[in-house]
Amino acid sequence: MKILIVDDEPHLRMLIRQSLEELEDDGVELLSAADGEEALAAIQKETPRLVVLDVMMPKKNGFDVCHTVKRELGMDGTFIILLTAKGQEFDRQRGLDAGADLYMTKPFDPDALLEQARSVLGL
Repeated sequence: MKILIVDDEPHLRMLIRQSLEELEDDGVELLSAADGEEALAAIQKETPRLVVLDVMMPKKNGFDVCHTVKRELGMDGTFIILLTAKGQEFDRQRGLDAGADLYMTKPFDPDALLEQARSVLGL
């Protein structure tokens, strides 16, 4: 099983990775991407079970990536968590409309993210 972590800020990618790294003991592979285009390429190549996706990124934002994965590629088996500083209800609804399975705001609770990942992966 694979998890793709997508954020344009290296320190946030590292923080998310640290939050999820104990899943590696269960055989989960943690992948990362730094922008929306990289994310789409990785999703199509690796078919991760879970994607933790930032919204505000260069090249392609998280809403667009999510829409492409869920609505255009039909990858319903890929669970997408939008993780963003944009906490307004409008943004939350836009994320859900794009096909996101869950919308979490930054700063995030590492334990809550880990528990959500465990649930999605059935661990």
